[in-house]
Amino acid sequence: MGPICVENDVKSACAGQTPDLSGRQFFVVEMKLFSAIFLIGAEKNCPLYKAGERLLLSEKTLVCPQRKEVCLILVRDMTELLFKFLQKQPINLKEYAGTVFNCSGCKGLIKFSLVEPESFQGQEPGQGAVAAIESTSKPVISRLLVSPLLKAIHPDELESVYKYLREIFFEKGSVLIRKGEQNLNLYIVVEGELRVEDGGVCLATLAEGELCGEMSYLGADEAVSTVLATKRTKVLAVAGDVFGRLLGNNPAVQSYMAQLLASRLRQTNAARARDFESCMSGRIDEIVPAELFQIFHMHQKTGVLTLHFSAGQGKVAFREGCIINAEYQELRNEEAIFRILGEKKGLYRFTTGLSPKDMRAAEIGDFMMLLMEGVKRVDEEHER
Repeated sequence: MGPICVENDVKSACAGQTPDLSGRQFFVVEMKLFSAIFLIGAEKNCPLYKAGERLLLSEKTLVCPQRKEVCLILVRDMTELLFKFLQKQPINLKEYAGTVFNCSGCKGLIKFSLVEPESFQGQEPGQGAVAAIESTSKPVISRLLVSPLLKAIHPDELESVYKYLREIFFEKGSVLIRKGEQNLNLYIVVEGELRVEDGGVCLATLAEGELCGEMSYLGADEAVSTVLATKRTKVLAVAGDVFGRLLGNNPAVQSYMAQLLASRLRQTNAARARDFESCMSGRIDEIVPAELFQIFHMHQKTGVLTLHFSAGQGKVAFREGCIINAEYQELRNEEAIFRILGEKKGLYRFTTGLSPKDMRAAEIGDFMMLLMEGVKRVDEEHER
């Protein structure tokens, strides 16, 4: 398949936006600004990208496949490829039709080639993270000297890191690091906000100058938590192995990383403790609803028990161990309780706390009377 260069969409591509490619044609570029789409034709053990995904390269940015993270090795390879394209003027990408390019590889490898716009019928080539091709400017670094990590680096040493830093943009909801998957980069927040979580539990919120991805610096194969953007966020990124090679022997950096890891461990333990105190969850086939109700009554719990059955979701609200309302399918209060007590399989989750309205609500009946009547009905149904 042949190459593509989109004249009218150069500005949007260079701004990190994905152009509309429907109905475009190939042509020779008479100026340096251009955009080109690459199709990943094959991959072998690549931790990020798959065959069939697309990449958008402009003079200033690399746009990754939809919902995918940035590989800084690929950014470096694409930068070299861009220089190759720009060497000959005017740029004629038709010369590269059918050429298969390789990334330089980490633990995996991808092969990609230039493609025609018609083959995508107006589909966008990528909506993932956007990485700046050029090295990060010194003014951005100067602004980030509030970062404890950058403060720990001598200006002469910091100079050697400039060319390896890349600005990357993540839209709200984008995942930078995914738990259980390989992460290769260190990230420093420039603008926006990141959330560190594990199993839905928020472990930390990161703002300007703060760092994540420190496990890549230590050479860990898999991320131990997920990091995502809570708003549009710009970060500085550097490959963890590159950072380690340049600054791994710096005592100040080593001290900072040790303190950071200790702090993150304390935050994680505290968050898990709060989560354990605020909710409990499990399977109905391990503890039947009647036993759950008795536990919350005996310990005078206040909160909402949410139950997920094959027939639908049920909710039972407790205030100091007393049931104040319940719902399941079309049933409410007592009848909902009786139907829930008859369920044998499902999942439950109890979360502490009630709304001010529920805190003032009346009980729907004496707890033990409700329980006994419910168990009686279940037994009668079982006999029938």
